Amino acid sequence: MTPITQSEIDRQVFTLYDEYCHGRMDRRDFLARAAALGAGALATAYGLMPNYARAQTISFTDQRIKATYVTYPSPGGNAEKMRGYLVQPAGTGKFPAVLVIHENRGLNPYIEDVARRFAVANFVAFAPDGLTSVGGFPGNDEQGAVKFREVNGPKMFEDFVASAQWLKARPEGTGKIGAVGFCFGGGVVNNLAVRLGSDLSAGAPFYGRQPGAEDTAKIKAPLMLHYAGNDQGVNSGIEAFETALKANGKTYVKYMYEGTQHGFHNDTTPRYDEAAAKLAWQRTLEHFNKYVRGGSGTA
Repeated sequence: MTPITQSEIDRQVFTLYDEYCHGRMDRRDFLARAAALGAGALATAYGLMPNYARAQTISFTDQRIKATYVTYPSPGGNAEKMRGYLVQPAGTGKFPAVLVIHENRGLNPYIEDVARRFAVANFVAFAPDGLTSVGGFPGNDEQGAVKFREVNGPKMFEDFVASAQWLKARPEGTGKIGAVGFCFGGGVVNNLAVRLGSDLSAGAPFYGRQPGAEDTAKIKAPLMLHYAGNDQGVNSGIEAFETALKANGKTYVKYMYEGTQHGFHNDTTPRYDEAAAKLAWQRTLEHFNKYVRGGSGTA
């Protein structure tokens, strides 16, 4: 029997980690199945766990921004008052806004930092915490995954719809909003584009699940779709989505980042790909500058 190579072991661990991230196994099962591949695989598995000390590329107290935790009303969601992280540029005037949707772990430090990055780029950014009704992000991903499964999914989507409407009406905003999301949040952005129609000026889902053809027809916002090359589960839906987007005359652009893993933008885990993440970020800012800061914002 030919010995299994380290690269093959790493590939299998990444596949297991993807299953863990999407809630199809818990942390104990993930580590146990990785350990069965050998000691090197277990070390790789532990190395994939997020290190949120890496997440703060922009300080909470950075003088270029004003950041605070706020609540917003969500009458159709999981809680009457939902919590989120609002960050705006320190300057005066009105700014275009971006809604930042988290992964399936809640409002963790990585997502908060993404919001701060948008504020530095002169956007009002708001990152709602879909786990508010169960106490909010608990401080670590393992418990975040547990809490996420406790929340009513359809009502959580209503919480995000309410957050978009709240952000759109903010006095420091221009009345135009974009939405960006990662993993679970990428799928939410696609569905917000369906639900909000022309109330959403642009969307930039990162490796997000796609809506069906009938729902795709309702999209008005120009979309920038970011996908990882090694992400078979999500990527299996790309062809049908593109077919529906083209058939309905929608404005979109798709970028495939070859050789990257699902989650390549998250700089707190080894799945992070610096070149791809920086390129995707620059493209996203250009997309929002075009359609949220200026332009028609409809497809």
